[in-house]
Amino acid sequence: MRGFTAIPVLAFAATTAFAQAPHPSQARDMAATCANCHGTNGVSLGGSDSLAGARKEDLARRMREFKAGTRPGTVMPQLAKGFTDEQIDAMAGWFAAQPAK
Repeated sequence: MRGFTAIPVLAFAATTAFAQAPHPSQARDMAATCANCHGTNGVSLGGSDSLAGARKEDLARRMREFKAGTRPGTVMPQLAKGFTDEQIDAMAGWFAAQPAK
C-alpha cells in the first residue's frame, strides 16, 4: 500500500516542473494563437505589429504590461492574463527566433 501514496506526489512534481519550464514545442503552439492578428510565425500582413525577430525582452515586457493593465489595448490585456510569466517568456523567445520579413 505504501507505493500508492507516491503516485500523487510524483504527479504533482511532474506538473510543477512542467509549469516552470514549458517544452520548446509548447512555445510554438501557444504562439500560434497569436497568428490571427500578428500573422503566421509573427509576420504581420498589416493591421497589427509583427512579432517575428523582435527582442525577446521587449516582447515579454509588453506582454507583462498588458497582463498588469499598465499598457492599453483592445483584446491583448485580456489575452495576456491567460498566460503565466514562464509562458510569456517562452513565447517571446520563440517569436524573437523567427525571421522577420
